[in-house]
Amino acid sequence: MPKKALRLEGIPNPKQDLFLRSVAPRIAYGGARGGGKSWVLRRKFILLALRYKGLKLLLLRRTLAELDGNHTQPLLKELNGFAKYTKDSKTFTFPNGSTIKLGYCDTDNDVYQYQGQEYDVIGFEEATAFTEWMLTYIATSCRSTRTDFSPRIYYTCNPGGPGHDYIKRLFIDRQYEHGENPDDYVFIQAKVTDNTVLMETNPGYIKTLEALPEHLRKAYLDGRWDAVEGQYFSEFDPTLHVVQPFPIPRDWRRFRSIDWGFNDPCCVLWYAVAPDSHIYVYREIYQNQTPASEMARLIKKRSVAFDEQGNQFTEHITYTTASPDMWQKRGLRDAMGGETIADTFIANGVPVVKADNDRMNGWMRVRENLALAPDGKPYVQIFSTCRDLIRTLPLLVYDKHDHEDVSDNCEDHAGESLRYGLMTRPSPAKRKQEEVKRRILIDPLTPLPRADKNAGGFFYA
Repeated sequence: MPKKALRLEGIPNPKQDLFLRSVAPRIAYGGARGGGKSWVLRRKFILLALRYKGLKLLLLRRTLAELDGNHTQPLLKELNGFAKYTKDSKTFTFPNGSTIKLGYCDTDNDVYQYQGQEYDVIGFEEATAFTEWMLTYIATSCRSTRTDFSPRIYYTCNPGGPGHDYIKRLFIDRQYEHGENPDDYVFIQAKVTDNTVLMETNPGYIKTLEALPEHLRKAYLDGRWDAVEGQYFSEFDPTLHVVQPFPIPRDWRRFRSIDWGFNDPCCVLWYAVAPDSHIYVYREIYQNQTPASEMARLIKKRSVAFDEQGNQFTEHITYTTASPDMWQKRGLRDAMGGETIADTFIANGVPVVKADNDRMNGWMRVRENLALAPDGKPYVQIFSTCRDLIRTLPLLVYDKHDHEDVSDNCEDHAGESLRYGLMTRPSPAKRKQEEVKRRILIDPLTPLPRADKNAGGFFYA
């Protein structure tokens, strides 16, 4: 029998309440600093332990020091006199037989201390601090034969850290692999402004976040998962650059770009140019281990669309620009006159032209197109269905030895394809000059510029 009744203090805010009530198998909570993650995860564990008899729960932090500071001490205070704490095993045992075990995983080898164990609930506090190997291996211990409770895993997290890409793939990008059910994964965004208690007790904390370097401010204050240290295209913003698909009119100019790869992914992008010169990336192929002939046939098969009336038609692709390495001769057979990869594409009905591989100007062309046009929309926008371009573009980082270039240690295949494609179009600055010239020549309502000798240039009357 417990020595005293358990009194739980604190009222959850709306985001925390949503987390406490959810019964999804996989829930990630947070996305920004100061969202009240530690408190709500502990409260979830306590409530589950009270609700179900004999429930086995495992609560993890990356290091032992973090575990003691964030969870051991607060739980000792909250559960004092109600749940028995065993120091050696770091386990709280409730009167109904439920247990909350506290654990850590400082190195990859630490995962083996959980091998063969079974838990009904596992919680990763600051999940992005764990490696993907840790997160996936320990998750195999979340299993149960109970009929009154389904196993669950909870992740509290901020952007950044070794597990960033894994958590982002599952909960932000929602890209799933074999055996992963999209319906199992729920993300609850919580920012510092959702934490009413913190806002009342420490209102200056938000000023601290606002003063961080740009990539950290985006991640910790705004909860931006596309903000990384050394990010090459920090201007990329999914809320601006990603749009929902729409039927593209037949008369819009269309073209494609290819960054070839076999062991690495081959990335093919489709573009449509609107009458106002805005460019839309509307389709992608992103896959590896596909021979050139099969990839060419797949590109032809995918180059169909539906017009605004719902009628299907074969797209007229003006040209396809492709990475220069597709023209290289490889091995003795090629040196003796065999086909290049470009030849294979052409023979299978996909004519290709060699891309301009000027990396410096190419990356600058991408940056220019990410900028906002005078109408307030970016020059280039991406359909939400182009998931790998959207996923990898914000992950490109600066080369440590050449800050004008992108690092070779990035998943840059979609970015390279985008660079090849946009290099075939006039720069936004040139398009803007041409638009001004066009309006001056054909629009009688637009006053002509006249010289101002004092200003040393022109101004509009």
